Amino acid sequence: MSSQNIHSEKILILDFGSQVTQLIARRIREIGVYCEIYPFDADLSLIKEFNAQGIILSGSPESTTEENSPRAPSWVFEAGVPVLGICYGLQTMTVQLGGTVQGSSKREYGHATVEVKAACPLFDGLTDHVGEKKLDVWMSHGDKVTAIPDGFVTVGSTDTCPYAAIYNEQKQFYGVQFHPEVTHSVQGAEMLKRFALNVCGLHGLWSPSAIIDDAVARIREQVGDKKVLLGLSGGVDSSVTALLLQKAIGKQLTCVFVDNGLLRLNEGQQVKEMFEPMDLNFVYADASDRFLEALKGISDPELKRKAIGKTFIDVFADEARKLDDVEFLAQGTIYPDVIESAAAKSGKAHVIKSHHNVGGLPEDLKFKLVEPLRELFKDEVRRIGIALGLPESMVMRHPFPGPGLGVRVLGEVKKEYLDLLRRADAIFMEELNKTGWYQKVSQAFTVFLPVRAVGVMGDHRSYDFVVSLRAVKTIDFMTAKWAELPYDLLGHISNRIINEINGISRVVYDISGKPPATIEWE
Repeated sequence: MSSQNIHSEKILILDFGSQVTQLIARRIREIGVYCEIYPFDADLSLIKEFNAQGIILSGSPESTTEENSPRAPSWVFEAGVPVLGICYGLQTMTVQLGGTVQGSSKREYGHATVEVKAACPLFDGLTDHVGEKKLDVWMSHGDKVTAIPDGFVTVGSTDTCPYAAIYNEQKQFYGVQFHPEVTHSVQGAEMLKRFALNVCGLHGLWSPSAIIDDAVARIREQVGDKKVLLGLSGGVDSSVTALLLQKAIGKQLTCVFVDNGLLRLNEGQQVKEMFEPMDLNFVYADASDRFLEALKGISDPELKRKAIGKTFIDVFADEARKLDDVEFLAQGTIYPDVIESAAAKSGKAHVIKSHHNVGGLPEDLKFKLVEPLRELFKDEVRRIGIALGLPESMVMRHPFPGPGLGVRVLGEVKKEYLDLLRRADAIFMEELNKTGWYQKVSQAFTVFLPVRAVGVMGDHRSYDFVVSLRAVKTIDFMTAKWAELPYDLLGHISNRIINEINGISRVVYDISGKPPATIEWE
C-alpha cells in the first residue's frame, strides 16, 4: 500500500491542554485512521494544509468563561468537515457558535448516566441498560453549557448536565460533555469509531502491514543508496527501527549496541544473541567500565542522567568514527516524543527529567536524521514489532529508562549495588511472569536503596541493604496507581530475594501513586 493511501484519510485533533489528548489520538489510530495532534493555536496555514476529513476538539483545564481562554480557529467551523467537541471542545464550540456556558465552582468528576433523547449517528442503537436508552460515561468538568447554538438539538442529558450531548445535523457538528476516549465511558470507543468511519466516511486503512510498507517506502525514498547508523538499545523502539531499516536498505545499515553496564541481568548477552544472527552489521561495544568511572562520586539524579548521556554520546561517537561514508543517523523517536518536544518548545510543558538520546553528537559527526517511528504511538510500535517477527515477550516488555539501572540505584552508582539490584529485579520479574501479574501491571521494577538495615539470617544478625519493589497500573503514564499485588505473592518474592541474595536483608513495597510521586524513583 502506498504512502499516499494510508495518509490520504486523516483526522486532526486540536489540543486545548487536556492530559488525555494523546488518548483520543490512540483511540482513533486503533480504529485504523491516521490522525495528528496540533495545538489549538497552531498556524492556520498548517491546519489547512493537513487537509483532514474530520476535526476533534479536545478537553482542557481552562474555562471558556475566563477572558482570553483558548478558542478554536473560526475556520474549523467553516471548513465543511465534521467536528466533534469533547468536554472543553463542546464548550468552546458552543460559545463560538452563539450558545452560552456557565462557570461553576462545583466539579463533576466520575461516572454518569446519559439519557439519549434524540436520534444521532454517534449513539443510535447503543445502550448500556436493557430496554432503556442510557449510556454509562465518564465526566470531568466544572463549567457546563446552559444554552445551545441555533441549529443544534439536545441528544443526551444527565441529572446534573442538561446538554451532555448536542448535534447539528446539517453541519455535522457534535459535542459531548463526557470523555469517550477513556475506558470508563463504556461505549466511548464505539462512538469515536462511528465518528471516524460513519460520519467522516473513512475506511480504516491504518493497519500494521500498511504502516510497515509505508515506512519501508519512505526510508528508501529518503536514504537512497546511502549508509545509516543506528544506536541499538535492545528496547522496543530501537529494535523495531532496526528491523524496518534492514527491510528497507539491508546492508546499508550498521547497528551499534553500547553495553553501559547499567542493564538488567544478562541483558547485554540477550541483545547480542537476538541481533547478531539478523545480518544487521551488528557492533557490540562493551563500555561498562567507562560508564562506572564517569558515575564515580555522583549522587544527584539529574547529574547522573547527564553523566550517562554524555558518556553514551562519547562511546557512540568513537564507534561512529570507525565507520566510513555514513550519512544518516537513525533514531527510534516516537510520536509522544514529538508532541512533548513541541510542547516544550512552545513553553507549554515543564521538563520533568532529562531524556537520554543520541542528540548532541560532536561537530565532526554531522548526520541527517531518519526517524521511521516518529508518527507512531508505543502500542502501534509494538504491533508492527510483532508483525516484523520480534518475540512477543520482548515487544511487550515494560518500559525501561534510557539511563538504565543508573536511576534505579539511589545515590552513587557502584558495581556492587548494580549486581545486587540485577539479581533482585530478575527474581521479581520471574515471579510476576510466573503468576501472570507481569501482563496485568503497566510497569514493574526494583529500586536499590543505599541504606543498611538489621536482619536475622539463621543464628546470625546481618546488616545488609534494602530494595524496594514497585508496580503500577496506568493508561498513559501521566498518572498511575500502585498495583495491589497479592500479599502472598509479595511475601514469596521477598523471601526469595532475601534468601537467595547475600547482601540484601530487607524488601519493601512502594505504595505511592503518581502524582504525587513519579513512577521512577529518580
